[in-house]
Amino acid sequence: MKTLLLGDLCHIERNREYFENVDMKTLFNDTLEHFEGNDICFVNLECAVTESDNAIKKFGPNLKVCRGTVDVMKNLGVTLCGLSNNHIFDFGVEGALDTMKALDDAGITYTGFGKNYEDSRKNYIVEKNGEKIAFIAVCEHEYSYALEDRMGSRPFNEFETMADIRAAKAEADKVIVLYHGGKEYCQYPSPRLINACREMSNNGADVVLCQHTHCIGCYENYNGTHILYGQGNFNFIPLDGVPDVWHYSVMVKYDTVSNEIDFVPTVNTEYGIELAKGEVKDRIMNSFAKRNESITDGTWKDGWHAFCEDYKEQYIISANDNPDLSDVQRGDSMFAHYLDCESHTDVWRELYKTANHRNEK
Repeated sequence: MKTLLLGDLCHIERNREYFENVDMKTLFNDTLEHFEGNDICFVNLECAVTESDNAIKKFGPNLKVCRGTVDVMKNLGVTLCGLSNNHIFDFGVEGALDTMKALDDAGITYTGFGKNYEDSRKNYIVEKNGEKIAFIAVCEHEYSYALEDRMGSRPFNEFETMADIRAAKAEADKVIVLYHGGKEYCQYPSPRLINACREMSNNGADVVLCQHTHCIGCYENYNGTHILYGQGNFNFIPLDGVPDVWHYSVMVKYDTVSNEIDFVPTVNTEYGIELAKGEVKDRIMNSFAKRNESITDGTWKDGWHAFCEDYKEQYIISANDNPDLSDVQRGDSMFAHYLDCESHTDVWRELYKTANHRNEK
């Protein structure tokens, strides 16, 4: 099957009217040619589709979009929508239910969400032309993940997710894992993320696609498995104050028969996205290739460490009852959040080495 795998989709106020009016040309420009001839088109819906104002308490923005967003997805030819991310529950149960209803009404299938933890652990199987392709959408532990007694996104579990991948591989020809995690704005994976993705490969995944970071990361072919540590956004115009890496992303084309993968770079316009061209395309892909080499020669560790050092002050503040923080951020609330989420814990471990790391060698 021909699959097109896309990153985060969410409008902001600046381009809301184009989603409301389903203005495909303004939103997607010349990228539209890549939406033809696909058997499967996956996108991560990085928001709730709701009119609710009952936002949950969290760090960062609460994201919601207009109903036209689903019509845009339908017009693009999206066949599968991922709901395993850290924003689908931004407006609580009401927002999540509104989102699923909007998708149901449009006839768009979704995965990575359930009425409780066990229910969320459902692999999605696509059957066509004698092939079976399994999709597993999981997220790190931030705000929206399902609990034993509450609906939510399908959370990554270092043990049970591996079992789910093995079960999927037992019945499917190919297994594609959409992993919503990794440190935002970091173009290099953490040691834990590399180990986790490679272990997913060892258990049967053919593609492991890491989203959430809002930037293009690194790629490796690990024992025949395509692992992309950071895809970047799909159509998500930058919020105020974000790093420049937000502007660039790749659409992923994966052929399940040949096992070939292709990366199509895109850039933000004022209101949408367009294909990267000329010098901009060369710069994106050359930088991408150089980071890919770092996975092989081990220098990715330097990139990861430098990123953590740049954000060190943010983590120091979170461990203290700083009066400059908001009520939501103050004290153990922010600290607990950083302990709950795998990628934040990755930064802690990089910055604060235990005594054992300094013991005699």
